[in-house]
Amino acid sequence: MKIYTKTGDKGETSLIGGTRVSKAHVRIESYGTVDELNSYIGLIASHETGVHTGQLLKEIQDRLFTIGSSLAADPEKSRMKIPDLTADDVLLLENEMDQMNAALPELRHFILPGGGTAAAFCHIARCVCRRAERLVIALSAESFVDQQVIIYLNRLSDYLFVLARKLCSDAGKEENKWIPRV
Repeated sequence: MKIYTKTGDKGETSLIGGTRVSKAHVRIESYGTVDELNSYIGLIASHETGVHTGQLLKEIQDRLFTIGSSLAADPEKSRMKIPDLTADDVLLLENEMDQMNAALPELRHFILPGGGTAAAFCHIARCVCRRAERLVIALSAESFVDQQVIIYLNRLSDYLFVLARKLCSDAGKEENKWIPRV
């Protein structure tokens, strides 16, 4: 099978279910941004993050593929069984954040992105995650979107912020606190 089909050469693509839409459609922007986020998660995982975090990042990548599948499906036409996202997936992120936060100093300042390469990539991924969340919310105004997708993306961006703090701490680096000029 060839990877190229030439069916998108005129600026359209097919959703799961066969519906053709513009590649600039908010649905395509949504799952394209989730795919970009997934790539950044892979980049973070390629650094020394520890076995547990590495396994969790792989699980997050799996959930992002689930989200991408859900967003790529035409809710009116798709008969394909799409993997589901559950409240337990959100709870896992919350529990992980609680465990990391328990070992981190209390947050008393805004943190400027940085703190080592892996932590900096977490901050980039967090920003991409927030963009994905905004796009999915825009999509939900015109078409069905599973609410768990929005909740998961919201929690994942929080998780990535806390993970950045943890990786910075694990590397023995000081957080780059924002001290505003007055």
